[in-house]
Amino acid sequence: MGLRDILTGRHAVKGPAPDHLFAITTAYVDLQAEHQITPTGTAAIVFQALATSEFEATLREMEEVVKATCADSGMAVSTEDDDYGYRWMVLRNHADTPSVEDLAVGINAVSGSIETAGHGDRLLCAVFAFADAQGRPVYFIYNYKRGYWYPFVPDPGNAKQRLTERELQLKAQVGSELPLEPEIERWFPLWGIPI
Repeated sequence: MGLRDILTGRHAVKGPAPDHLFAITTAYVDLQAEHQITPTGTAAIVFQALATSEFEATLREMEEVVKATCADSGMAVSTEDDDYGYRWMVLRNHADTPSVEDLAVGINAVSGSIETAGHGDRLLCAVFAFADAQGRPVYFIYNYKRGYWYPFVPDPGNAKQRLTERELQLKAQVGSELPLEPEIERWFPLWGIPI
């Protein structure tokens, strides 16, 4: 923390770490082989949109770039706004080819475009969807502000409840493969994930 931070009462956030984002491309192999947690072929990035023509133009260009980049793999790209005013860009692989690598490249392209346009502070997180052996959803969330991952397992039987014990098991299972958020109180639930 520098003098400026002390005077303004602010401190720098860790910020995105692309190498940490791409850790999911190797961690999923262990998840699938050792723990029967398989990728669903869907990921999303969520950010706080600005109501400016410049920001909207950046988003349109970014969406076109991602669509062109992902056209060879058959990946679909869509966007939607949630009830809280955040925008989700959703990437979906072809059902028979759930490539975590392609999803990570697409998510990185989106975040890179937003950062290049000078709006990196608007990035919230990336979410990769998986399913356990019983078909229940398991999400791995990458927090752009912190540069770490964490698991999120909603309880399918109870709305807005999470399976904390299962999340801690996942931490033990993939902690050596994936740079996980060390402060568990920062494992924020995301309700209404559109993937």
